[in-house]
Amino acid sequence: MKFHLSTVYIKYINHHWNWNSHNSIILNLPNPSSMEVERVQTLALDELKELPSQFIREAKEQPENTKAMEGINVPVISLSQPHQILVKEITQVASEWGFFLLTDHGISPTLIQRLQEVGHEFFSLPQMDKEAYANDPSMGRFEGYGTKMTKNFEEKLEWVDYYFHLMSPLSRVNYDMWPKNPASYREITEDYSKEMLRVTDKVLDLLSEGLGLETKVLKCSLGNEEIELEMKINMYPPCPQPELALGVEPHTDMCALTLLIPNDVPGLQVWKDNNWVAVNYLHNALFVHVGDQLEVIMFYFYFFIINLHKLIKEMMVVLYLLAVSKVAKEVTLHHLC
Repeated sequence: MKFHLSTVYIKYINHHWNWNSHNSIILNLPNPSSMEVERVQTLALDELKELPSQFIREAKEQPENTKAMEGINVPVISLSQPHQILVKEITQVASEWGFFLLTDHGISPTLIQRLQEVGHEFFSLPQMDKEAYANDPSMGRFEGYGTKMTKNFEEKLEWVDYYFHLMSPLSRVNYDMWPKNPASYREITEDYSKEMLRVTDKVLDLLSEGLGLETKVLKCSLGNEEIELEMKINMYPPCPQPELALGVEPHTDMCALTLLIPNDVPGLQVWKDNNWVAVNYLHNALFVHVGDQLEVIMFYFYFFIINLHKLIKEMMVVLYLLAVSKVAKEVTLHHLC
C-alpha cells in the first residue's frame, strides 16, 4: 500500500453539552499562561448575554461560515474483522484520513459511563475546591486544573477549561495531582487507563503490521513500556453565543495517537480534501486520531526502511485526553527495542 504523510486538522464547535474521552500518544510542550486566570466556566455561570471580545472569532473562523461538508462520513473500523482485513483497512484509513471510528474495542460501556460521571462531578464542585488543584504552566507546573490562556495570532481564546495529569508509567505518576473528590476518581481512572493502554497497543500493533514491520516496532519506537499515558479533561461550558466561538480551533495533535470516547453531542470536525467533515456519533465507538508524532514515525519506516528505492505528509463539553509519549530529546527514529 502507499503511505501518505498528511497533516490532519481537527476542531470542536460549541454546539451543546458534550462529553468525550481521549487517549493519545503525544508530545506535550509548555503552554504560556496568564498570571491572572479567569475561568471559562465561571464566565458561563455568570449567565452572560454576550461573549467577551477575546472569544469572538473572525468571520472566516465562525462556525456558520465553516460548515461541514454533507454526504461524507468518517471511516468506521471494527476490531472484530478477520485479522488480515483489519490490518489492511486500518493502515489504509490511517494513511488516507488519519482519523477513524473504532468499534468492537471491548471497553465496558459501564466503565465509560462511570468515567463520564466522575468528570462531571469534578467540574460541578465549588470553584474553591477546583482551585485547590490549580496548575501554573508559567512556573512549570502543568498537572492540575487550568484554563487555556494561549491566544492565537488574532489574540483570540478558546472557550475551554481543563484538568490534566500523568497516568503512566507509575514511576512518574503524582497521585497528589489526581482529584480526591469524587472519591471514586482514582479507581475508575486507573481502570480506564488499563483499557486504553490495551486498545492503544492493539492499534499500534496493527499499524506496524500494515507497514510490513514486526508487530511491536511502533510501540518500541514510542518508548515501549516507558511511554507516557496522560489524561486531559477539556470542559466547554454553556456558551451564550456559540455561533461566534470555538471550543477548539483548527489544530493537529502533537501526539502519536489520540483515542476519544465521545457522547452524542455533535461538534467535532476533521479536515479532509479541503473540506471540514463532521464526525458523527456512533454508540460505543472510539474516535481515533493519528497524531503528528506517529505520522512522522510511520513515514520514516515506510519510505526509509521498506521502500528505499522510492523518493521520499450550549452545554458543557468534557474531553478526556490520554497521552502516551517520551521526552522530546529521547524520541529517536533509529532506535528500536
